[in-house]
This record gives sequence, structure tokens and C-alpha cells, in this order.
Amino acid sequence: MDKKLLTAILYLKDGNAVKSAEDHEVVGDILEMSSLYSDSGIDRIIVFDLSEADVEHEKNIHVLKEINRIVEIPVVAGGNINRLEDIKKLLYAGCRQVIINASKQGVFELTKEGMDRFGKDKLILSLVNADVLFKNKGITDFVDEVLVLNEESANSYDDMYDSEYTVYVGEYNFDRCVELLNREKVNGIVGDFLSDIHTDIMKLKNKFIDAGIMMSRLETNLKWSDFKLNSDGLIPVIVQDYRTYEVLMLAYMNEEAFETTLKLGKMTYYSRSRKELWVKGMTSGHTQYLKSLTLDCDNDTILAKVSQVDGIACHTGARSCFFNELVKKDYVEKNPLTVFENVYNVIVDRKENPKKGSYTNYLFDKGLDKILKKLGEEATEIVIAAKNPDQEEIKYEICDFLYHAMVLMVEKDVTWEDIAQELSLR
Repeated sequence: MDKKLLTAILYLKDGNAVKSAEDHEVVGDILEMSSLYSDSGIDRIIVFDLSEADVEHEKNIHVLKEINRIVEIPVVAGGNINRLEDIKKLLYAGCRQVIINASKQGVFELTKEGMDRFGKDKLILSLVNADVLFKNKGITDFVDEVLVLNEESANSYDDMYDSEYTVYVGEYNFDRCVELLNREKVNGIVGDFLSDIHTDIMKLKNKFIDAGIMMSRLETNLKWSDFKLNSDGLIPVIVQDYRTYEVLMLAYMNEEAFETTLKLGKMTYYSRSRKELWVKGMTSGHTQYLKSLTLDCDNDTILAKVSQVDGIACHTGARSCFFNELVKKDYVEKNPLTVFENVYNVIVDRKENPKKGSYTNYLFDKGLDKILKKLGEEATEIVIAAKNPDQEEIKYEICDFLYHAMVLMVEKDVTWEDIAQELSLR
């Protein structure tokens, strides 16, 4: 039995998250909401673009790019899909799939064209009434799944079609959700109650699991009894930012804290001074959402990679508890991630704060054509150097090329995270 998906839904109007397709009241920061969904246990985000003009549409696509830059879960987008180019734009913005409205004129031809160009796994068909499919027989063969936006239409769709579908649930009712999720063809539910940032998604998932529904959750390969504990019956936990690998803090867990962490998806520790459990961020708001736990070779220390809310792990308000420098020896940074980020940030600083005599500022002042010309020249130099047996020459030319490529990235507002995101999808 496949695991069922819980999907949050966002309505995007003029770059903002709004209440619904009909009510355009702004409900919060869309990037913060998306990041919270990604951390809190939501399996997928659906974004509906409510734009009415091209300028707004392009603005919303830019926001979608930003959303895909910061989240790890799949983002699916729909709205304003009238031609193949619209599908391409959303996929190129990083969206995993594109939703096509089954009620649109010419939907059969558009969906078929989209399947031929991008593959059926990139397409979802949305419908309010299953009867609309009678006019477009066979269209469900062109898409990966169907999004049924009217809960009452779920019965009709279930009887008539074989493809998997997701159901929009208007009002939350636990028993009704269980009934829908138990259907073989239903791969998940979506609803405004799942989009409410106050909904405890992991608590809800655990309720569904207790009702016999398969859900994605954090599961461990080892039991607590496999750990080697200290004299107090605890195991130390080194906490690391999952993006930057920066060490944030050291804490301890007992068995209850360990199990609670897995159940909530939030780092939970045992306070040796207060002799009690504490969920990190419960009072401060600086929650740590768990990304992974790894046990060391002696089974006596856990490494936790987390998403740190607001970037503050220390009770002093510092990002990391490790800020009292004792000894430091100068060294050359060779971590590729750090080196690329550092050089990129220097280029960004040059653009924002020009420096007289800077070659980087010379390139920015000359404009895009000059940057592209230099990039082309450096690419040619790599080809020439590759024919030379001296490896030093090709390393030098590749460095020149990467530098000019980063200048272009800054000029076009492309980050290393954008590049990594694209590569991860290939």
C-alpha cells in the first residue's frame, strides 16, 4: 500500500499568499509559509496562480522560483495555463508538476501536447465535476493524476476512471478524511485546514497512522536499546544546520525525548538541570525541524541535521552556541561549497557596493554583452587548455570560466542554490 500524501494549498495573487481564489486578503508571507510546510511534515504544496495580466503572471512565476529555492518537498502549480509555453515556464521555475484545468477550452489538445513534450508524469488535471471528462474521453491517459476539487465529485470519479486522484476536502472531518484516504485510487488529500500554519501536521499524520492509513513519517533503523548511553542513561546529540553544516549546539536525549523527536519531527531534548523534556523552540519560537539523525561508529553520539527557525539555536540569541573563540590558526578554505559561496558573495557585494578599480565592477558597468563575451572567451580557453598535457593550465582556465559564470549569475539573479536545485532534479 502506497503512502498517502497531505498537500497544502496556496493561492498566489500579485506575489502574495491570499485567502482563496475568491477572497484576495493577504494571509501571510508566502515564503515563510512554504518553508514551514516543507519543515512541518506537509508532503506537497499546490500553488494556484490567480494573475489576470502578463506582468502579474511573471511576478508570480518569480515567487514560485523563490518558493522552489527554499523548500525540499514537491511544488505543483496551476492557473493561467493556456499554451505549452505556460507549462514550460512553471517547470523551469522548479515546479515538479503543472496543473491543467479540465474545463478550459482546448484542454484535450493542450494536455496531449504537454504530455508529448514533457511527459505525463509532469501533468495533473484538475476538475470540479467528473462529467467534464465525457467531453474529453481519454484525456486522463495524458496525465499522472487528477485533482478533484469538489469533494462530492470523488464518488463519480472513483466509479468512472482508473487513474489516481487527490481530493480537495472543504471542511475538516477526521472520519471523512479516513474514508477518502482508504480508497485505493486516492493518493492523498488537499485542503485549507492543511494549509493552516497552526495545524500540527505530524500530530494529524500520527492520527491517520493510528487509523490504519500509510503516511510518510520519520522512522529509525535502530532501536533505543542499540545505543550506548552515558552514566546518566542519556545520549549526547550534536546539532548541525542541514544546509550550511554549521554546528549549532550540543544537547542530550533520553528514550522519551528520542521517541518524541521522531513522532513530532521537532528536536526534543532532556534537560539535565530541570530533569524534564523540552521541545526546542516551544517557548522561544526557535524550533528545530528534524531533517536527519545519524549515529556515530561507537553508537554513543547522535548527529542531528535540522532546519533552524530564525537561524537562532542558542539561548543567548546567537545563531550557534559555539561563538567563544579559543584558538584560531589561519588556513585556506578548501570546502567547495564554502569557496563558491564566498566568491559569489564577494561578487554580489561588488555589484551592490562598487569599488574603484574593481574588474568585477568593470564587467557590471559594461553590461551583459561584455560579460557574455568574456564567458565565451574563457570557454574557448578551456578547450585550448584541454589539448595541453599540463593540468595546471586547464585548472587555471576553469577557474577563470567559473568566476565569469558567477558574474553572469549575479547579473541575472541566479544563485548556487538555484543551480543545485536544477541539478538535483535531473
